[in-house]
Amino acid sequence: SKAPRGEAQHGADTTQAAPAPKWQPAAQQEVVKVKSVAMGEVSNTVTVPASYLAASDTTHYPVVYLLHGFGDDHTAWAKRADLKAAANRYGIIIVCPDGKTSWYFDSPVNPKLRYETYISSELVQWVDSHYRTRAHRMGRAITGLSMGGHGALWNAFRHPDVWGSCGSMSGGVDITKFTDRWHIKARLGNYEDNPERWHQHAVVNLVPSIQPGQNIIIDDGADDFFYQVNCNLHEALLKAKIPHDFTIRPGAHSWKYWINALDY
Repeated sequence: SKAPRGEAQHGADTTQAAPAPKWQPAAQQEVVKVKSVAMGEVSNTVTVPASYLAASDTTHYPVVYLLHGFGDDHTAWAKRADLKAAANRYGIIIVCPDGKTSWYFDSPVNPKLRYETYISSELVQWVDSHYRTRAHRMGRAITGLSMGGHGALWNAFRHPDVWGSCGSMSGGVDITKFTDRWHIKARLGNYEDNPERWHQHAVVNLVPSIQPGQNIIIDDGADDFFYQVNCNLHEALLKAKIPHDFTIRPGAHSWKYWINALDY
């Protein structure tokens, strides 16, 4: 006879142990070196979600390219934000390239600095050939903080065939307002001698050339020193009737702000 629910049976133990949970791999993070024609090997931190590592998984994944700011390197985001959790949560591959102090464009004064070519061509091709990616523009996004916010929008607006979505967190989107800061003149020459070159390399001045069809999100803190140039970019996009999301929240130019902004 069966014992009433909740009561033990005497004699041999006929209960069955609950099946062991199926093992799931953790998200993986690795540093990979990618060849650039102009710059040699460039280091990148790549994070893949746990589901990617399942042996039977044939899914192709969207990729977010996440750019660091001035003074950091490809490890900066992984050191401060939980990129493994983000990769798992959203089912994405996250690629953090090393941009040094480049501002992520091809320098017109130094032929050995070709970070736009690297980001929007060489790196994308390498990632698509080495990982199971959605290898088309709508499976690919680029964003970043500060210098990386500028770099993300610069690359996306100039290469809409590569980037379907783009974003900027506290981006330095108008470099002409900061002509003596952050080694920019080492990349473009002195502003006084090359004003047109500087204007051509400012993201805010790319607005007239933006093609419709990209997802654009711009984010900044109300206490950030880049606040006004981001508002100016927002106004320029509105005037050009280019759809975009624009968010201002309390906060300054800090990792506390960017870690919070990353999910958005």
